[in-house]
Parts: sequence; C-alpha cells; structure tokens
Amino acid sequence: MTTPLAAKIAREYGTPCAVIDMDRVERNIARIQKACDEAGVANRPHIKTHKNPTIAKMQVAAGAKGITCQKLGEAEIMANAGIDDILISYNLLGEEKMARLGALRARANVTVSVDNLTVIDGLIKVPHLAGRELRVVVECDTGRKRAGVETPAEAIELARELSAWPGLKFAGFLMYPTETGWAEAQRFFDEALAGVRAVGLEPEIVSTGGTPNLKNLGKLKGGTEHRFGTYIYNDRMQVAAGVATWDDCALHIYSTVVSRAAPERGILDAGSKTLTTDTGGLDGHGLILEHPEARIARFAEEHGFLDLSRSNTRPNVGEIVRIVPNHVCVVVNMMDEVVMVRGEEIIGTLPVAARGKLR
Repeated sequence: MTTPLAAKIAREYGTPCAVIDMDRVERNIARIQKACDEAGVANRPHIKTHKNPTIAKMQVAAGAKGITCQKLGEAEIMANAGIDDILISYNLLGEEKMARLGALRARANVTVSVDNLTVIDGLIKVPHLAGRELRVVVECDTGRKRAGVETPAEAIELARELSAWPGLKFAGFLMYPTETGWAEAQRFFDEALAGVRAVGLEPEIVSTGGTPNLKNLGKLKGGTEHRFGTYIYNDRMQVAAGVATWDDCALHIYSTVVSRAAPERGILDAGSKTLTTDTGGLDGHGLILEHPEARIARFAEEHGFLDLSRSNTRPNVGEIVRIVPNHVCVVVNMMDEVVMVRGEEIIGTLPVAARGKLR
C-alpha cells in the first residue's frame, strides 16, 4: 500500500527516488560517535557513502576528528566547504594529481596513503608545490588482499624511504582488517611498530576501518582512529553483518510497480541504473519493506524484475514501495541528489556533491 509520504514524493520528485530520513541519520551519527568515545578511538568517518559536505560537517560537529576520502576530487569538495582534517586513503599517481594535491595541501590539512615506491616518487614534489609538509601513512594489507603492503618489513622500509625525503613525514599506518582477522592485524602492527621505532620513527596515526568492524572497535592495541563509512545510512549488508537494524537504515529507494504481467512476477521502475548490480553477496538486490518476501531477482537498466512466488502479499501496478539497498554506497553514487525527510514531511534535497568529481 502506498503511504501518504510516498505519494507526495512521487508527485514532487517522481520515482525512482533516493530518500534519507534525517532523524535516522542523526541517530546513526550519535550512535557511532558514542561507540568511538567509549572505545577511546577517534572517529574519522569515510564520506564515500554520502559524498556531501553538509553531512560531513554534522559528523565533525558531533565529535569526529576529521574525515576520510577515497578520491582527490572528494577531498577538494570537502576542503572547499571548510573541512580541514582530511585523510585520502588511496594511492595517488600522476602529474595532474600531484599538482592538485599540492594546491589542496596549501590550504588544508591533508594526509595521504602509500603502499609502493612509485607513489612516493610522485609525492616528493608536493611539499614544494604546497609550501608545507605532507603527512603520509603506509597502507598495510591485513587480510583483504586489496591494496597495502603485505609484510611488516615492507611497511618499515616504505616508512624509512618516505621519511628520507624533505617535506614528507611518516605519519603512521592505515589498515582495513577483515572482520575475523584482528589477531593477525595485531601481529602485523606490532612488528611494524617495533621496526619503525628502531629507526627513530613514531606513528601518530594507526587507522583501522569498516562499518562491519563496529564489533571490533578498539580491539587493535595501539589503534588511534577508525574509519566508518556505511553507518551514516546503513543497508542490507550492514543488517546482515549484525551491526545495524532495519530501523537504522536511513536511505530508501522509493520505486513504483509498473507492471504485473503474471501473478508471480512484476516490474519496478528501479533497475541497475538505480540499485546497481552489486549484491554484496546477498540473495536478491534489496529488501522491499512493504513486501519483504518479494525478491528483486535481476535487472535490466530501468527494470527491476520481481519474483513474487514466495510472497504472502503482492503489490499492485501503481504501488510505490520502499527499498533498502544491498550496498548503499554505490546506490548513492548513482544519484545527483537525495530527498530529505523528517517523519512524514519533506524538508528539502541534498546534492551528492562529490559524485563523479574527477576535477
């Protein structure tokens, strides 16, 4: 059944439409900040989920130490909005990026990460361009096999190498442990810490990450901060991981049922260009709150294929439903803006300001 708020959103903005509940957003900010404070770990939220300076400022105002960005363009947008303590948790390469990083560092406190000598070779130009020292953390692979040096010996060597260059300062370590790999991450860190101390270096930042690692917050002895991202909105993956409830999910996709050509199937107007094909390892592509047994089975670009064979209730053509995405970060990145609500009232829109910002 279409709710009055859903009908109003459809009239004013159409569907599919991304809608965020600001009361839930504020609760999520407060909940994670409280968890960090109780664990004695600084909160450095990752803006990759919301990509908006307004929400980033809300996080900082609530007590966050600073923010994390994955892309240089994101960091530029955040600095333009007056956010000053920014960690870029991604290797930056190329003359064009070094020029932009130098200009960014000249006006904001920016720390960058490295996991190889080629990146360091590019960064040596940045302090001259900025007229200021550049802080650098060494990214360490602690089990995800994504980016990061694979051994403590490599981490120690990179720390020594970057510290040899005027204007580059070794600032610490960046880690993203798996949810079950914190004992291994501790062993990695302990060895790396002993190694850098042996050559006269001391990490100021020991950064861990991941919203699913809420259950491990503060577990790394010597950790100084944690990078939460998805918690701001939450999604089906975070509920499955046991770190959020459905009531913590602050973003919903409002979508219209546009076809019911057979009793056990239907079509939504939210396809792969809205919900994306990232399943997050879950069955189906989102939870329909009004019809939880319905399965969003597959996509075309603008078609969401519903399997209603297990549904006790089945939507009618024209019904507007609310969907909790599997992976909210990639869904937000498909949007130019999100609609904000409080209770049953629409309070405005929020641009996804850092979306697609290559420059």
